[in-house]
Amino acid sequence: MSSSLFHTLNISRQDILSRMIDLDVTSNNLANVNTAGYKASRSNFQEMLDQKLIEGSLLKNTQLLTGQGNLTDSTNPLDWAIQGDGFFSVTLPDGTIGYTRDGQFGLDADLKLVTASGYPLVWDGTITEGMTNISISAEGNVTAFDETGASVAVGTVELTRFPNPSGVASFGNNIWLESDSSGVAQTGAAGDENFGTIGGSRIEQSNVDLGQEMTHMITLQRSFSMSIKAFQQTDTMISLAINLRKA
Repeated sequence: MSSSLFHTLNISRQDILSRMIDLDVTSNNLANVNTAGYKASRSNFQEMLDQKLIEGSLLKNTQLLTGQGNLTDSTNPLDWAIQGDGFFSVTLPDGTIGYTRDGQFGLDADLKLVTASGYPLVWDGTITEGMTNISISAEGNVTAFDETGASVAVGTVELTRFPNPSGVASFGNNIWLESDSSGVAQTGAAGDENFGTIGGSRIEQSNVDLGQEMTHMITLQRSFSMSIKAFQQTDTMISLAINLRKA
């Protein structure tokens, strides 16, 4: 029996598996089209060759697309958005540091600035009882009104960037982690060279391109159906060839 049938079967199998994973990536992007600070991901494929014979493709990795999302105004003074490069740093439950572009913060029962998931913001200030009108400057300086109505400085929020931000690892809940691919985290003041600025009462929208993702999903679904048919037909041909030999 020609080995080309088995090559075709293997290529179809690899393509089915790759399309399934790519569908998961695209579905996740679509599900987070309205998630503040969310960064879309892209599947990267690598062609597989064996003795100059094409053996299909393999999903090598998923890449974070770090393009800027649109900024919209908010009525909440604790909604902070980054314009440019950088992440907010937060403390995770195990004590490690995570990074996010979602700056929709709030105050918990202990008056700590926390994300929607309850992760405390890493910064050098504190909010005390009675403070109102908390605001942040483009350089990350946080001020508030105390009980007497006077404006006081309460701390500074620094940003963190990576040599390769596309290489950060996903933690979930719109949080990212440092990885070997991202390089070592670098912390600096907002507005400094290579660091973005911070906008108060602003929200960074997801950078997912809805039209592009929908088009990609339709293409994937059609490709997946074709791969299934190719696999089934090749399997049928192999079965016929085996039965002919037995006859």
